[in-house]
Amino acid sequence: MEIKGKIIQALPEQGGTSKAGNAWRKREYVLETQETYPKKVCFNLFGDRIDQYPMNVGEEVTVSFDLESREYNGRWYTDVRAFKVEKGMAAVPPAPSAPSAIPGDFPPAPADLTPAAGATDDLPF
Repeated sequence: MEIKGKIIQALPEQGGTSKAGNAWRKREYVLETQETYPKKVCFNLFGDRIDQYPMNVGEEVTVSFDLESREYNGRWYTDVRAFKVEKGMAAVPPAPSAPSAIPGDFPPAPADLTPAAGATDDLPF
């Protein structure tokens, strides 16, 4: 999955040691989408990806991520884990403007509105 937006918060890095004795670390970021109704999404980078994709508050990014849920003591927890971050968003060309409703601002009429020879009017109304 993929989401685009601006980094609005970078949380401190967390780390520790697993039960198996392996060191781990993760860093969470909050992204705000650039839509009519903006959404805030907290995602994390795990392990070496923290150094691979450094980000700062205010940067425009495209985040590719996986969703993963797990159960603990009868409750479910969901991670939004990023696996790729691209800085800067591709420029989206502006949508063509809708035709204006100003009188006299209409497209030219077709040259010939008469039916072709031999054509029948099949309309039921």
